[in-house]
Amino acid sequence: MRTRLLLFAVLIVGVPAFPAAAAETAAAGKAVSRKAKTLDYVGQLAAGLEPTRVVVYKQVGQRELRLNVFEPEGHRATDRRACFLTIHGGGWTGLEPRRQYPFAAHFARLGMLGISVEYRLARPGSSPTVFDCVQDSRSALRYVRRHAADLGIDPQKIVANGGSAGGHLAAATALFDGLDEAGEETSVSCTPHALVLYFPVIDTSPAGYGNAKIGARWQELSPLHHVRPGLPPTIVFHGTGDTVTPFVGAQAFHDAMRKAGNRCELVVTEGAAHGYLMRDGALYDQTLRQTEAFLASLGYLPGQTNRAP
Repeated sequence: MRTRLLLFAVLIVGVPAFPAAAAETAAAGKAVSRKAKTLDYVGQLAAGLEPTRVVVYKQVGQRELRLNVFEPEGHRATDRRACFLTIHGGGWTGLEPRRQYPFAAHFARLGMLGISVEYRLARPGSSPTVFDCVQDSRSALRYVRRHAADLGIDPQKIVANGGSAGGHLAAATALFDGLDEAGEETSVSCTPHALVLYFPVIDTSPAGYGNAKIGARWQELSPLHHVRPGLPPTIVFHGTGDTVTPFVGAQAFHDAMRKAGNRCELVVTEGAAHGYLMRDGALYDQTLRQTEAFLASLGYLPGQTNRAP
């Protein structure tokens, strides 16, 4: 499959960054089944990973919601590292935080603090709903910023990431002002400083994904319909063959972000279906390298200086 990167409406070939980290990821991938393109490649990588610590960030009734934290080697609470907070997909109704362990662990190996978020899963026709999922994602990021000193991170260098519905929830931390848990202390912002979105739910209108799950209030939860100036630097990865979260929505979001004066890059993989990088080891590695390059341009990876986009 051919990948292209749209940056300020210019076609650019992505240059791999951090070859050592890429080699480490590739080596891990070789241990996975040779049927990686047809199996759950990322799921197999996740099976051998465990967080270095687990933190409760929120309690709803009797339910505790947790952050699965992956710390870099030698990490100390006195550090001020950038944070890669990642949220799993599953249509808001399925999967689990382990799905994102490979991403959190990868960026921890590069010197960031990696965190995979647990959130309430929506149940069609009952509670929780997608609105609860959104509230949890915003609570998680707010907790991380409020406890930056305990976690050893820089509260001004938090990246929100996710795939599919997880990409939607990552975007929700920046776009959906006011959709917070009732009674939650909101004096600390939940807006991240960068967004990394993999084949996200970006349009919840009838033309996009999730309209039937959200219902009449869909526009409140549609990232495409909440674009405005002043949003964080964003990179979106999407395949033109995606029939779940249609590519046209990602293109429209990119264009709207650019029109509003925001930095937004769109990495396009020709012909790729929904969730492509979760099944294909080569595309997974390529996506990580492109994500690294984006984060390096922001100065979020140790040893890297800010570079103009």
